[in-house]
Amino acid sequence: MSTQASTSSSARAKAQRFGTFLSGMIMPNIGAFIAWGLITAFFIEAGFTPYGPIGGFGTDADGNAYIGMVSPMITYLLPLLIGYTGGKMVYDTRGGVVGAIATMGVIVGTDIPMFIGAMIMGPLTAWLMKKIDSLWAGKIKPGLEMLVDNFSAGIFAAIMAAIGFFVIGPAVKVFSEGAAWVVDLLVTNGLLPLTSIFIEPAKILFLNNAINHGILTPLGTQQALEQGQSLLFLLEANPGPGLGILLAYGIFGRGASKASAWGAALIHFIGGIHEIYFPYVLMKPILIIAAIAGGMTGVFTLNLLGGGVRAPAAPGSIIAILIQSPPSAILANVVAVIAATIVSFVVAAFLLRIARNKGDEGDLAAATSQMEAMKGKKSSVAGALAAPEATGPVRRIVFACDAGMGSSAMGASVLRNKIKQAGHSDVEVKNSAIANLTDDWDIMVVHQDLAERAKVKAPGAWLVTVDNFMGSPRYDDVVEEVNRRNNGDAVPAGAAATEAPAEATRAADPAPVAGGDAAPARAIVDEPAADSSGAILSADSVVMDGTGTDATSAINEAGALLVAKGAVTEAYVEAMHEREKSVSTFMGEGLAIPHGTNEAKAEVLSSAMSVVRYPNGVDWNGNEAKWVIGIAGRDNEHLEILANVARIFGDKTQVEQLNQAQTADEVVALLGKVNQ
Repeated sequence: MSTQASTSSSARAKAQRFGTFLSGMIMPNIGAFIAWGLITAFFIEAGFTPYGPIGGFGTDADGNAYIGMVSPMITYLLPLLIGYTGGKMVYDTRGGVVGAIATMGVIVGTDIPMFIGAMIMGPLTAWLMKKIDSLWAGKIKPGLEMLVDNFSAGIFAAIMAAIGFFVIGPAVKVFSEGAAWVVDLLVTNGLLPLTSIFIEPAKILFLNNAINHGILTPLGTQQALEQGQSLLFLLEANPGPGLGILLAYGIFGRGASKASAWGAALIHFIGGIHEIYFPYVLMKPILIIAAIAGGMTGVFTLNLLGGGVRAPAAPGSIIAILIQSPPSAILANVVAVIAATIVSFVVAAFLLRIARNKGDEGDLAAATSQMEAMKGKKSSVAGALAAPEATGPVRRIVFACDAGMGSSAMGASVLRNKIKQAGHSDVEVKNSAIANLTDDWDIMVVHQDLAERAKVKAPGAWLVTVDNFMGSPRYDDVVEEVNRRNNGDAVPAGAAATEAPAEATRAADPAPVAGGDAAPARAIVDEPAADSSGAILSADSVVMDGTGTDATSAINEAGALLVAKGAVTEAYVEAMHEREKSVSTFMGEGLAIPHGTNEAKAEVLSSAMSVVRYPNGVDWNGNEAKWVIGIAGRDNEHLEILANVARIFGDKTQVEQLNQAQTADEVVALLGKVNQ
């Protein structure tokens, strides 16, 4: 079961990354799509104010047909913008330029809008250009760099443009025609509403970008060019399903979910920010049925009444939909949104009443954290879902985990640095095992999978849940909360503290670490790295190109290095696997730090660290880890090791230096703090 779950999580994460990449090419250019849609709406022959020289219909005084703006924009401008953006995402401006040149090949090689071709050629050409440049990086004689750079880019881009013309363009055309045939088949047989079975759950899981920007937008744009509108743009953008769920919460919900639902509905419907309703579904996953029912109703209505819009309605606001609607489709589109809202509301209300009868209220804050974890970054609208504000100054923050050893120590180190950088050096930040928690903490940070256990131990603390220990967006929430509540001493988040004391100043017993004495929090200070070969980390415990393919094999690889060093027994490696089954040791930022359980302390013979780099990444139960650091520490020494690792991996400059390192000695030098 756990293997299947890991595979599913990995597939979802990869689809999310792919969808995010596609979205990164499309979303910056949505303004251009909207501009094309408005020009089309006003100036084509059937537009509001038809004008041949712009709309491209009719002939001039000499009998020459007008070219206009509509056709050139969709044929050349939009694909070139996508190709340039995709190339720039991969290899900055140089990648954007070669990506745009290569995109021109697929444009002229076919007679349909080449959005999919642009999304292939732009990033592919940039990636290959980057690889080619690396072949002679640092080997060109001074004074010849510009000559080599310019000619290599020109020659390679020309080659890729030819490949696009003869190979990629025709292949994409075949795919597009096949996909269009499938859509036509679904429409003809009245089966298009069934797409909501996939689209609505995909939205909640942030997988919609791969569907929307990878398939629906290109096909919809081509259909709009031929027919003047397309309902494909509204398969995902219809705000009705989400609005119905939020209205149901506003009437039948309780507590924070009921209080926040009305504001969320306004943001969703008028602002077009659909992710605002995702936590409400995640809080009660059965509500996905309401979203699907509403989505199917909306698609059915659009198909029945001939609805659709001229260009992508982005964001998915009712305002954007109305602006992009042809006059003949306005009524159909409005009715489709209303119908989707009503059906979604009725189903959601029924399901919420059942949940209330069972006493199942859900946790909106935890669901919001879950949404941000799936999204991979802080939500811009999550603040609208916040629980009532806590009061009183923040003096004590605890980061709790299962054993209070590894993950919590790493998270506490990262958070402690952020709190001190914000000017709150008097705020105590500790790590603790959940079993040792007491209800005297102001803020408690915990992995989302352990939230229920932790709340029982410290119900009075302001709870923050995370699943990314290194770079969680919730750390910024904690800093903002401290700034708000400690208003007498608050400074803007990110401002450097003038002084960071070595010990927390609060006169209270430090939170005990499971199985050991209290471990005082220590500030991490910059000191010269000591030359201590053979100490905690040495070159023989560093592997520059790991062979593991998943978390299990990567743990074995890191653990074997600790065993070979004589720092731990084989039993400790087994304990590392046991620890991973409890809560993932993936810390975020491409870093995983497997370590043993609290019960395996006796298997640690000496403090040590192993480092395995995976240049292409290794699947860590749905996350991509490029650095796997095995840790073993005696007498709580692992806490200081973790603190130093957190300091290093919290600095993007140092992480980039590590990624560029070529030898084990370079890695040891860069991670030298752990040997202090």
